[in-house]
Amino acid sequence: METTRLLTVAAMRRVDAAAIARGVPGAVLMQRAGSAVAARVRAHLPDRGRVLVLCGPGNNGGDGYVAARMLQDAGLAVDLAALVPVADLHGDAAGAAAGWDGPVLAASDVVDFAAYDIVVDALFGAGLSRDLDGEAAALVERLTRSSVPVIAVDVPSGIDGDTGAVRGHAVRATETVTFVALKPGHLLQPGGAHCGALHVAEIGTDADDLAAGFGTDAPLWRNDPDLWGAAFPRLQAASHKYTRGHALVLSGPAHRTGAARLAARGALRIGAGLVTVASPPNAMAENAAHLTAIMLRASEGADDLDDLLVDERLNVVVAGPGLGVGEATRDLVAVAAAAGRHLVLDADALTSFKGQARLLAAHVADGSSQAVLTPHAGEFDRLFEGTDAVADDLSKLERARRAASLTGAVVVFKGPDTVIAAPDGRVAINDHGTPYLGTAGSGDVLSGFVAGLLAQGMDPFEAAAAAVWMHGEAGRRHGPGLIAEDLPELMPAVLRDVLGG
Repeated sequence: METTRLLTVAAMRRVDAAAIARGVPGAVLMQRAGSAVAARVRAHLPDRGRVLVLCGPGNNGGDGYVAARMLQDAGLAVDLAALVPVADLHGDAAGAAAGWDGPVLAASDVVDFAAYDIVVDALFGAGLSRDLDGEAAALVERLTRSSVPVIAVDVPSGIDGDTGAVRGHAVRATETVTFVALKPGHLLQPGGAHCGALHVAEIGTDADDLAAGFGTDAPLWRNDPDLWGAAFPRLQAASHKYTRGHALVLSGPAHRTGAARLAARGALRIGAGLVTVASPPNAMAENAAHLTAIMLRASEGADDLDDLLVDERLNVVVAGPGLGVGEATRDLVAVAAAAGRHLVLDADALTSFKGQARLLAAHVADGSSQAVLTPHAGEFDRLFEGTDAVADDLSKLERARRAASLTGAVVVFKGPDTVIAAPDGRVAINDHGTPYLGTAGSGDVLSGFVAGLLAQGMDPFEAAAAAVWMHGEAGRRHGPGLIAEDLPELMPAVLRDVLGG
Protein backbone atom coordinates (compact mmCIF):
# COMPACT_ATOMS: atom_id res chain seq x y z
CA MET A 1 0.00 0.00 0.00
CA GLU A 2 1.27 3.49 -0.80
CA THR A 3 1.75 5.33 2.46
CA THR A 4 0.67 8.78 1.33
CA ARG A 5 -1.67 8.36 -1.63
CA LEU A 6 -5.38 9.00 -1.04
CA LEU A 7 -8.36 7.17 -2.48
CA THR A 8 -11.45 9.03 -3.61
CA VAL A 9 -14.80 7.36 -2.99
CA ALA A 10 -15.00 6.24 -6.63
CA ALA A 11 -11.45 4.89 -6.50
CA MET A 12 -12.24 2.92 -3.33
CA ARG A 13 -15.22 1.34 -5.07
CA ARG A 14 -12.90 0.28 -7.88
CA VAL A 15 -10.47 -1.24 -5.36
CA ASP A 16 -13.27 -3.29 -3.80
CA ALA A 17 -14.52 -4.37 -7.22
CA ALA A 18 -11.01 -5.43 -8.28
CA ALA A 19 -10.53 -7.48 -5.11
CA ILE A 20 -13.89 -9.20 -5.59
CA ALA A 21 -13.10 -9.90 -9.26
CA ARG A 22 -9.80 -11.42 -8.11
CA GLY A 23 -11.72 -13.89 -5.96
CA VAL A 24 -11.99 -12.19 -2.57
CA PRO A 25 -15.72 -12.26 -1.66
CA GLY A 26 -17.28 -9.01 -0.54
CA ALA A 27 -18.37 -10.78 2.64
CA VAL A 28 -14.71 -11.48 3.45
CA LEU A 29 -13.78 -7.81 2.93
CA MET A 30 -16.64 -6.88 5.29
CA GLN A 31 -15.50 -9.42 7.91
CA ARG A 32 -12.01 -7.96 7.84
CA ALA A 33 -13.30 -4.40 8.07
CA GLY A 34 -15.54 -5.24 11.04
CA SER A 35 -12.66 -7.06 12.70
CA ALA A 36 -10.46 -3.97 12.37
CA VAL A 37 -13.15 -1.85 14.03
CA ALA A 38 -13.56 -4.35 16.85
CA ALA A 39 -9.79 -4.33 17.40
CA ARG A 40 -9.80 -0.55 17.87
CA VAL A 41 -12.66 -0.79 20.38
CA ARG A 42 -10.74 -3.46 22.32
CA ALA A 43 -7.67 -1.24 22.34
CA HIS A 44 -9.73 1.07 24.54
CA LEU A 45 -11.68 -1.63 26.39
CA PRO A 46 -9.37 -4.65 26.54
CA ASP A 47 -11.22 -6.61 29.24
CA ARG A 48 -14.69 -5.26 29.82
CA GLY A 49 -17.01 -2.42 28.97
CA ARG A 50 -20.37 -1.55 27.47
CA VAL A 51 -20.52 -0.75 23.76
CA LEU A 52 -23.30 0.60 21.57
CA VAL A 53 -23.04 -0.15 17.85
CA LEU A 54 -25.14 2.05 15.57
CA CYS A 55 -25.78 0.43 12.19
CA GLY A 56 -27.01 2.06 9.00
CA PRO A 57 -28.74 0.61 5.95
CA GLY A 58 -25.70 -0.18 3.77
CA ASN A 59 -22.30 -1.84 3.84
CA ASN A 60 -21.09 0.54 6.55
CA GLY A 61 -23.84 -0.89 8.74
CA GLY A 62 -22.71 -4.39 7.71
CA ASP A 63 -19.23 -3.58 9.09
CA GLY A 64 -20.98 -2.60 12.32
CA TYR A 65 -22.85 -5.91 12.61
CA VAL A 66 -19.57 -7.78 12.20
CA ALA A 67 -17.84 -5.64 14.84
CA ALA A 68 -20.74 -6.08 17.26
CA ARG A 69 -20.59 -9.89 16.99
CA MET A 70 -16.83 -9.94 17.50
CA LEU A 71 -17.01 -7.64 20.51
CA GLN A 72 -19.76 -9.73 22.06
CA ASP A 73 -17.70 -12.89 21.48
CA ALA A 74 -14.82 -11.18 23.26
CA GLY A 75 -16.95 -10.76 26.37
CA LEU A 76 -17.97 -7.12 26.11
CA ALA A 77 -21.55 -6.03 26.75
CA VAL A 78 -22.85 -4.95 23.35
CA ASP A 79 -26.10 -3.26 22.35
CA LEU A 80 -26.90 -2.82 18.67
CA ALA A 81 -29.30 -0.22 17.30
CA ALA A 82 -30.21 0.09 13.62
CA LEU A 83 -31.79 2.71 11.41
CA VAL A 84 -33.63 0.06 9.38
CA PRO A 85 -34.93 -3.44 10.19
CA VAL A 86 -32.64 -6.35 9.36
CA ALA A 87 -35.20 -7.53 6.81
CA ASP A 88 -34.58 -4.40 4.76
CA LEU A 89 -30.85 -5.09 4.33
CA HIS A 90 -29.39 -6.55 1.15
CA GLY A 91 -26.27 -8.32 -0.04
CA ASP A 92 -23.23 -8.58 2.22
CA ALA A 93 -24.82 -6.30 4.83
CA ALA A 94 -27.75 -8.74 5.17
CA GLY A 95 -25.30 -11.62 5.56
CA ALA A 96 -23.37 -9.76 8.26
CA ALA A 97 -26.60 -9.00 10.13
CA ALA A 98 -27.54 -12.66 10.04
CA GLY A 99 -24.43 -13.38 12.07
CA TRP A 100 -25.62 -11.18 14.92
CA ASP A 101 -27.72 -13.17 17.37
CA GLY A 102 -28.58 -10.40 19.82
CA PRO A 103 -31.54 -8.04 19.79
CA VAL A 104 -31.66 -5.19 17.28
CA LEU A 105 -32.95 -1.98 18.82
CA ALA A 106 -34.52 0.79 16.81
CA ALA A 107 -32.15 3.74 16.64
CA SER A 108 -34.94 5.99 17.94
CA ASP A 109 -35.04 3.92 21.15
CA VAL A 110 -31.51 4.95 22.15
CA VAL A 111 -31.81 7.83 24.58
CA ASP A 112 -28.94 7.46 27.07
CA PHE A 113 -25.55 7.47 25.34
CA ALA A 114 -23.92 8.10 28.72
CA ALA A 115 -24.69 4.49 29.64
CA TYR A 116 -21.97 3.30 27.24
CA ASP A 117 -18.19 3.39 27.38
CA ILE A 118 -17.87 3.62 23.57
CA VAL A 119 -20.25 4.10 20.66
CA VAL A 120 -19.38 2.62 17.26
CA ASP A 121 -20.72 4.81 14.46
CA ALA A 122 -21.48 2.49 11.53
CA LEU A 123 -24.35 4.50 10.13
CA PHE A 124 -23.04 5.95 6.85
CA GLY A 125 -19.71 5.67 5.06
CA ALA A 126 -17.59 7.87 2.81
CA GLY A 127 -19.95 7.54 -0.14
CA LEU A 128 -22.82 9.44 1.48
CA SER A 129 -24.34 11.51 -1.33
CA ARG A 130 -27.14 13.40 0.42
CA ASP A 131 -27.71 15.44 3.54
CA LEU A 132 -28.79 13.55 6.65
CA ASP A 133 -32.37 14.19 7.64
CA GLY A 134 -35.20 12.71 9.64
CA GLU A 135 -34.39 9.98 12.14
CA ALA A 136 -30.75 9.74 11.05
CA ALA A 137 -30.16 13.46 11.60
CA ALA A 138 -31.88 13.36 14.99
CA LEU A 139 -29.76 10.39 16.08
CA VAL A 140 -26.52 12.07 15.01
CA GLU A 141 -27.49 15.27 16.77
CA ARG A 142 -28.18 13.40 20.02
CA LEU A 143 -24.89 11.52 19.74
CA THR A 144 -22.97 14.73 19.06
CA ARG A 145 -24.41 16.37 22.16
CA SER A 146 -23.21 13.49 24.33
CA SER A 147 -19.66 13.19 25.65
CA VAL A 148 -19.26 9.46 24.98
CA PRO A 149 -16.18 8.41 22.94
CA VAL A 150 -17.08 7.47 19.36
CA ILE A 151 -15.23 5.21 16.95
CA ALA A 152 -16.39 5.91 13.41
CA VAL A 153 -16.36 3.30 10.66
CA ASP A 154 -14.81 4.63 7.42
CA VAL A 155 -15.76 8.27 8.08
CA PRO A 156 -17.87 9.93 10.78
CA SER A 157 -21.45 9.67 9.56
CA GLY A 158 -22.49 12.81 7.73
CA ILE A 159 -19.02 13.60 6.36
CA ASP A 160 -18.56 13.55 2.58
CA GLY A 161 -15.59 11.28 1.89
CA ASP A 162 -14.39 13.29 -1.10
CA THR A 163 -14.85 16.86 0.10
CA GLY A 164 -14.88 16.78 3.91
CA ALA A 165 -18.18 18.66 3.83
CA VAL A 166 -20.81 18.12 6.51
CA ARG A 167 -23.92 16.70 4.87
CA GLY A 168 -26.49 18.38 7.10
CA HIS A 169 -25.27 16.88 10.39
CA ALA A 170 -22.16 14.89 11.25
CA VAL A 171 -20.79 12.77 14.06
CA ARG A 172 -17.71 14.00 15.92
CA ALA A 173 -15.55 10.93 16.41
CA THR A 174 -12.77 10.22 18.86
CA GLU A 175 -11.23 7.89 16.29
CA THR A 176 -11.98 6.91 12.72
CA VAL A 177 -11.11 3.50 11.27
CA THR A 178 -10.93 3.52 7.48
CA PHE A 179 -9.83 0.87 5.04
CA VAL A 180 -7.00 0.47 2.52
CA ALA A 181 -6.13 4.20 2.39
CA LEU A 182 -7.26 7.56 3.68
CA LYS A 183 -9.89 9.51 1.76
CA PRO A 184 -9.72 13.25 0.99
CA GLY A 185 -12.58 13.92 3.42
CA HIS A 186 -10.43 12.67 6.30
CA LEU A 187 -8.06 15.61 5.75
CA LEU A 188 -10.15 18.40 4.23
CA GLN A 189 -12.04 20.60 6.67
CA PRO A 190 -14.45 20.45 8.33
CA GLY A 191 -14.29 16.67 7.92
CA GLY A 192 -10.80 16.45 9.37
CA ALA A 193 -11.97 18.06 12.60
CA HIS A 194 -14.69 15.42 12.95
CA CYS A 195 -12.44 12.38 12.50
CA GLY A 196 -10.27 12.36 15.61
CA ALA A 197 -7.32 9.96 15.42
CA LEU A 198 -7.09 8.20 12.06
CA HIS A 199 -6.41 4.48 11.66
CA VAL A 200 -6.01 2.77 8.28
CA ALA A 201 -6.75 -0.95 8.27
CA GLU A 202 -5.76 -3.53 5.66
CA ILE A 203 -8.62 -5.76 4.55
CA GLY A 204 -6.88 -8.01 2.04
CA THR A 205 -6.58 -5.85 -1.07
CA ASP A 206 -3.30 -5.98 -2.97
CA ALA A 207 -1.18 -3.75 -5.21
CA ASP A 208 -3.11 -4.71 -8.33
CA ASP A 209 -6.39 -3.78 -6.65
CA LEU A 210 -4.93 -0.41 -5.71
CA ALA A 211 -3.69 0.14 -9.25
CA ALA A 212 -7.19 -0.57 -10.53
CA GLY A 213 -8.59 1.89 -8.01
CA PHE A 214 -6.21 4.70 -8.87
CA GLY A 215 -6.69 4.07 -12.60
CA THR A 216 -5.86 7.14 -14.64
CA ASP A 217 -6.85 9.61 -11.90
CA ALA A 218 -4.39 12.42 -11.24
CA PRO A 219 -2.36 11.50 -8.15
CA LEU A 220 -3.73 12.72 -4.83
CA TRP A 221 -1.57 12.50 -1.72
CA ARG A 222 -1.45 13.29 1.95
CA ASN A 223 1.48 15.67 2.28
CA ASP A 224 4.40 14.22 4.21
CA PRO A 225 8.14 13.64 3.68
CA ASP A 226 7.50 10.36 1.84
CA LEU A 227 6.10 12.46 -0.99
CA TRP A 228 9.07 14.78 -1.52
CA GLY A 229 11.91 13.59 0.72
CA ALA A 230 13.86 11.88 -2.06
CA ALA A 231 13.89 15.12 -4.07
CA PHE A 232 14.87 17.33 -1.14
CA PRO A 233 18.14 19.21 -1.85
CA ARG A 234 21.19 17.77 -0.16
CA LEU A 235 24.65 19.29 -0.03
CA GLN A 236 27.53 17.60 -1.81
CA ALA A 237 31.24 17.94 -1.11
CA ALA A 238 31.53 20.48 -3.92
CA SER A 239 28.49 22.55 -2.89
CA HIS A 240 28.93 26.25 -2.23
CA LYS A 241 26.71 29.30 -1.96
CA TYR A 242 26.48 29.82 -5.71
CA THR A 243 25.32 26.25 -6.32
CA ARG A 244 22.50 26.69 -3.79
CA GLY A 245 20.66 29.42 -5.67
CA HIS A 246 20.01 33.10 -5.11
CA ALA A 247 16.56 34.33 -4.10
CA LEU A 248 15.48 37.92 -4.67
CA VAL A 249 12.74 39.25 -2.38
CA LEU A 250 10.97 42.46 -3.39
CA SER A 251 10.45 44.86 -0.49
CA GLY A 252 7.68 47.33 0.01
CA PRO A 253 8.26 51.03 0.74
CA ALA A 254 9.43 52.53 4.00
CA HIS A 255 7.43 51.40 7.02
CA ARG A 256 6.17 48.34 5.09
CA THR A 257 9.35 46.30 4.91
CA GLY A 258 8.99 43.66 7.62
CA ALA A 259 7.10 41.13 5.53
CA ALA A 260 9.81 41.01 2.87
CA ARG A 261 12.49 40.50 5.49
CA LEU A 262 10.54 37.62 7.01
CA ALA A 263 10.35 35.97 3.60
CA ALA A 264 14.04 36.60 2.98
CA ARG A 265 15.09 35.04 6.26
CA GLY A 266 12.88 32.04 5.57
CA ALA A 267 14.56 31.52 2.21
CA LEU A 268 18.04 31.75 3.74
CA ARG A 269 17.29 29.44 6.67
CA ILE A 270 15.87 26.69 4.48
CA GLY A 271 19.04 26.58 2.45
CA ALA A 272 19.24 29.17 -0.34
CA GLY A 273 22.90 30.04 -0.84
CA LEU A 274 22.26 33.77 -1.16
CA VAL A 275 19.28 36.01 -0.57
CA THR A 276 18.92 39.64 -1.60
CA VAL A 277 16.20 42.10 -0.67
CA ALA A 278 15.40 44.53 -3.50
CA SER A 279 14.39 47.70 -1.69
CA PRO A 280 12.95 51.05 -2.78
CA PRO A 281 15.51 53.80 -2.04
CA ASN A 282 13.31 55.30 0.67
CA ALA A 283 13.44 52.02 2.59
CA MET A 284 17.14 51.21 2.20
CA ALA A 285 18.14 52.48 5.64
CA GLU A 286 15.20 50.74 7.28
CA ASN A 287 16.06 47.41 5.67
CA ALA A 288 19.81 47.78 6.21
CA ALA A 289 19.25 48.26 9.93
CA HIS A 290 17.75 44.76 10.14
CA LEU A 291 19.77 42.73 7.63
CA THR A 292 23.15 41.07 8.03
CA ALA A 293 23.63 37.84 6.07
CA ILE A 294 20.89 38.93 3.67
CA MET A 295 22.11 41.33 0.99
CA LEU A 296 20.40 44.56 -0.07
CA ARG A 297 20.01 46.23 -3.46
CA ALA A 298 18.21 49.43 -4.38
CA SER A 299 15.36 48.87 -6.80
CA GLU A 300 12.39 51.07 -7.52
CA GLY A 301 9.94 49.94 -10.13
CA ALA A 302 9.89 47.55 -13.04
CA ASP A 303 12.84 49.07 -14.92
CA ASP A 304 15.18 48.66 -11.95
CA LEU A 305 14.02 45.08 -11.44
CA ASP A 306 14.66 44.36 -15.12
CA ASP A 307 18.21 45.65 -14.67
CA LEU A 308 18.75 43.49 -11.58
CA LEU A 309 17.58 40.37 -13.39
CA VAL A 310 20.35 40.72 -15.93
CA ASP A 311 22.23 38.70 -13.29
CA GLU A 312 21.05 35.20 -14.17
CA ARG A 313 22.22 33.86 -10.84
CA LEU A 314 19.10 35.46 -9.32
CA ASN A 315 16.94 32.44 -10.03
CA VAL A 316 13.86 33.04 -7.82
CA VAL A 317 11.79 36.16 -7.22
CA VAL A 318 9.43 36.53 -4.26
CA ALA A 319 6.80 39.22 -4.81
CA GLY A 320 3.92 40.22 -2.62
CA PRO A 321 4.72 40.45 1.09
CA GLY A 322 4.25 44.12 1.98
CA LEU A 323 4.78 45.13 -1.65
CA GLY A 324 1.65 47.20 -2.17
CA VAL A 325 -1.45 46.64 -4.31
CA GLY A 326 -1.85 47.98 -7.82
CA GLU A 327 -0.40 48.45 -11.26
CA ALA A 328 3.18 48.88 -10.06
CA THR A 329 3.12 45.45 -8.46
CA ARG A 330 1.54 43.91 -11.56
CA ASP A 331 4.40 45.39 -13.61
CA LEU A 332 7.00 43.89 -11.27
CA VAL A 333 5.43 40.46 -11.63
CA ALA A 334 5.34 40.83 -15.41
CA VAL A 335 9.04 41.71 -15.54
CA ALA A 336 10.08 38.82 -13.29
CA ALA A 337 7.95 36.37 -15.28
CA ALA A 338 9.28 37.60 -18.64
CA ALA A 339 12.81 37.06 -17.34
CA GLY A 340 11.93 33.38 -16.90
CA ARG A 341 12.59 33.31 -13.18
CA HIS A 342 10.88 31.05 -10.69
CA LEU A 343 8.16 33.11 -9.02
CA VAL A 344 6.65 32.93 -5.56
CA LEU A 345 3.62 35.20 -5.42
CA ASP A 346 1.76 35.97 -2.21
CA ALA A 347 -0.30 38.64 -0.50
CA ASP A 348 -0.25 41.97 -2.39
CA ALA A 349 0.99 40.38 -5.62
CA LEU A 350 -2.11 38.19 -5.69
CA THR A 351 -4.52 40.94 -4.69
CA SER A 352 -3.05 43.17 -7.41
CA PHE A 353 -4.47 40.72 -9.95
CA LYS A 354 -7.97 40.79 -8.43
CA GLY A 355 -10.33 39.32 -11.03
CA GLN A 356 -7.42 39.07 -13.50
CA ALA A 357 -6.28 35.47 -13.05
CA ARG A 358 -6.02 35.03 -16.81
CA LEU A 359 -3.70 38.03 -17.09
CA LEU A 360 -1.51 36.52 -14.40
CA ALA A 361 -1.57 33.21 -16.30
CA ALA A 362 -0.40 35.02 -19.42
CA HIS A 363 2.53 36.53 -17.50
CA VAL A 364 3.49 33.13 -16.09
CA ALA A 365 3.44 31.65 -19.59
CA ASP A 366 5.30 34.61 -21.12
CA GLY A 367 8.77 33.63 -19.99
CA SER A 368 8.03 29.96 -19.29
CA SER A 369 8.25 30.81 -15.61
CA GLN A 370 7.57 28.19 -12.98
CA ALA A 371 5.38 29.92 -10.44
CA VAL A 372 4.01 29.11 -7.00
CA LEU A 373 1.00 31.08 -5.74
CA THR A 374 0.28 31.00 -2.00
CA PRO A 375 -3.20 32.49 -1.38
CA HIS A 376 -5.29 32.22 1.74
CA ALA A 377 -9.04 31.94 1.19
CA GLY A 378 -9.68 35.67 0.82
CA GLU A 379 -6.82 36.15 -1.64
CA PHE A 380 -7.93 33.08 -3.57
CA ASP A 381 -11.47 34.41 -3.97
CA ARG A 382 -10.21 37.82 -5.07
CA LEU A 383 -7.71 36.48 -7.60
CA PHE A 384 -10.06 33.93 -9.17
CA GLU A 385 -13.17 36.09 -9.10
CA GLY A 386 -15.23 35.39 -12.22
CA THR A 387 -13.67 31.98 -12.92
CA ASP A 388 -14.96 28.46 -12.33
CA ALA A 389 -12.34 28.02 -9.57
CA VAL A 390 -14.66 29.80 -7.12
CA ALA A 391 -17.85 27.88 -7.92
CA ASP A 392 -19.84 27.33 -4.73
CA ASP A 393 -20.34 23.61 -5.27
CA LEU A 394 -16.63 22.76 -5.48
CA SER A 395 -14.48 21.33 -2.73
CA LYS A 396 -11.31 23.13 -1.74
CA LEU A 397 -9.36 20.41 -3.53
CA GLU A 398 -11.20 20.99 -6.81
CA ARG A 399 -10.92 24.77 -6.49
CA ALA A 400 -7.16 24.51 -6.09
CA ARG A 401 -6.90 22.05 -8.97
CA ARG A 402 -8.85 24.34 -11.31
CA ALA A 403 -6.85 27.37 -10.20
CA ALA A 404 -3.58 25.60 -10.95
CA SER A 405 -4.81 24.51 -14.37
CA LEU A 406 -5.97 28.04 -15.20
CA THR A 407 -2.78 29.82 -14.15
CA GLY A 408 -0.19 27.22 -15.09
CA ALA A 409 1.21 27.65 -11.58
CA VAL A 410 1.41 25.52 -8.47
CA VAL A 411 -1.29 26.80 -6.13
CA VAL A 412 -0.85 26.57 -2.38
CA PHE A 413 -4.39 27.17 -1.08
CA LYS A 414 -3.60 27.87 2.56
CA GLY A 415 -5.55 27.01 5.68
CA PRO A 416 -5.76 24.27 8.32
CA ASP A 417 -6.12 21.88 5.35
CA THR A 418 -3.68 23.52 2.93
CA VAL A 419 -4.08 22.10 -0.58
CA ILE A 420 -1.09 22.09 -2.95
CA ALA A 421 -2.15 21.67 -6.58
CA ALA A 422 -0.01 21.42 -9.72
CA PRO A 423 -1.14 22.37 -13.24
CA ASP A 424 -0.90 18.72 -14.32
CA GLY A 425 -3.55 17.70 -11.76
CA ARG A 426 -1.34 16.41 -8.94
CA VAL A 427 -2.62 17.41 -5.51
CA ALA A 428 -1.36 17.05 -1.95
CA ILE A 429 -3.46 17.82 1.13
CA ASN A 430 -1.54 19.01 4.17
CA ASP A 431 -2.96 18.31 7.62
CA HIS A 432 0.41 18.75 9.34
CA GLY A 433 -0.20 22.19 10.75
CA THR A 434 -1.22 23.91 13.93
CA PRO A 435 -3.50 26.83 14.84
CA TYR A 436 -0.42 28.52 16.32
CA LEU A 437 0.63 29.33 12.74
CA GLY A 438 -2.30 31.76 12.58
CA THR A 439 -0.13 34.76 13.41
CA ALA A 440 0.95 37.87 11.50
CA GLY A 441 3.81 37.17 9.09
CA SER A 442 3.56 33.39 9.15
CA GLY A 443 2.55 33.28 5.49
CA ASP A 444 5.43 35.58 4.54
CA VAL A 445 7.89 33.11 6.04
CA LEU A 446 6.20 30.29 4.13
CA SER A 447 6.76 32.20 0.89
CA GLY A 448 10.42 32.40 1.77
CA PHE A 449 10.60 28.68 2.51
CA VAL A 450 9.13 27.90 -0.91
CA ALA A 451 11.57 30.30 -2.58
CA GLY A 452 14.57 28.85 -0.76
CA LEU A 453 13.74 25.35 -2.00
CA LEU A 454 13.08 26.56 -5.54
CA ALA A 455 16.43 28.36 -5.48
CA GLN A 456 18.12 25.04 -4.78
CA GLY A 457 16.53 23.44 -7.81
CA MET A 458 13.57 21.61 -6.32
CA ASP A 459 10.54 21.00 -8.55
CA PRO A 460 7.85 23.65 -7.78
CA PHE A 461 5.19 21.16 -6.67
CA GLU A 462 7.59 19.27 -4.42
CA ALA A 463 9.14 22.52 -3.15
CA ALA A 464 5.72 23.86 -2.23
CA ALA A 465 4.65 20.62 -0.54
CA ALA A 466 7.92 20.39 1.41
CA ALA A 467 7.77 24.02 2.50
CA VAL A 468 4.19 23.69 3.71
CA TRP A 469 4.95 20.54 5.72
CA MET A 470 8.13 21.97 7.25
CA HIS A 471 6.36 25.24 8.08
CA GLY A 472 3.76 23.17 9.93
CA GLU A 473 6.42 21.10 11.66
CA ALA A 474 8.18 24.25 12.88
CA GLY A 475 4.90 25.58 14.24
CA ARG A 476 4.15 22.31 16.03
CA ARG A 477 7.57 22.27 17.65
CA HIS A 478 7.18 25.77 19.02
CA GLY A 479 3.54 25.67 20.05
CA PRO A 480 2.08 28.42 22.27
CA GLY A 481 3.57 31.87 21.95
CA LEU A 482 4.73 31.37 18.36
CA ILE A 483 5.41 34.50 16.31
CA ALA A 484 6.54 34.62 12.70
CA GLU A 485 10.13 35.51 13.60
CA ASP A 486 10.44 32.17 15.40
CA LEU A 487 9.77 30.08 12.30
CA PRO A 488 13.08 30.54 10.44
CA GLU A 489 15.01 29.89 13.66
CA LEU A 490 13.23 26.56 14.11
CA MET A 491 14.20 25.41 10.63
CA PRO A 492 17.70 24.01 11.40
CA ALA A 493 16.23 21.36 13.71
CA VAL A 494 13.48 20.52 11.22
CA LEU A 495 16.07 20.25 8.44
CA ARG A 496 18.21 17.88 10.49
CA ASP A 497 15.28 15.51 10.87
CA VAL A 498 14.20 15.75 7.23
CA LEU A 499 17.77 15.13 6.05
CA GLY A 500 18.28 12.28 8.48
CA GLY A 501 20.78 13.85 10.83
